[in-house]
Amino acid sequence: MWYLFNSLVSPKKFFYLSRMVTPWLTALFLLAFSYGIIGGLILAPADYLQGDGFRILYIHAPCAFLSLFIYAVMAAAAVAAIVWRLKLAFLVIRHSAPIGAGFTFLSLVTGSLWGKPMWGTWWIWDARLTSELILLFLYLGIMLLQSALAQKRSRERSVAILVLAGFVDIPIIHYSVYWWNTLHQGATIKVFSPSSIDSSMLSPLLAMIAAFLIYYAIVLFLRMGYELTALESNHHWLKEQRS
Repeated sequence: MWYLFNSLVSPKKFFYLSRMVTPWLTALFLLAFSYGIIGGLILAPADYLQGDGFRILYIHAPCAFLSLFIYAVMAAAAVAAIVWRLKLAFLVIRHSAPIGAGFTFLSLVTGSLWGKPMWGTWWIWDARLTSELILLFLYLGIMLLQSALAQKRSRERSVAILVLAGFVDIPIIHYSVYWWNTLHQGATIKVFSPSSIDSSMLSPLLAMIAAFLIYYAIVLFLRMGYELTALESNHHWLKEQRS
């Protein structure tokens, strides 16, 4: 069983699998993104309170979701890195961090743009906003730590520990609107109860979330593939792939 698991997460298997699925993921991304943008910006009706200003939701909500999702992926990779010392797990952390930082930054920027007409200010030290800002600092700290430590084994272990320590911020971000009295609204999409958004607005939003998830996978596969090409350049299987 362990041999099967180890073979599936080997650099060779990952390299071949990522190259095989990336074109299909790109096509799915274009379909989902096109549907989400057209449905959200053109076809969805205006909100009865916010008018067309609510349409920033179709960028803000997916970015906010990805900022949490990517960190959760990094935390899972950190466990695999510490327990099993999987080479791919370290690469997932390394190359997910800048993508997650980008989505977190976009979440904060679009949130400020949305909050200005709603709250009358660009920024408030609301529990949700503050914890999301802390998440951005976590991403940046992980990236800085990766570049600061020269010794590979020490760097990888230290980064994995930092990722796991910072994971406490993820439930705080999600539940902050329920634990404290915040201006930020609750969850738009709910799993176990009706969502607080009309179905005509919900479908494009789900499509945009799917598109951003696929985009993350594509960029992660490409970044990891480039590094694997450099790390495994002397291996026979990679030389065969190049020829």
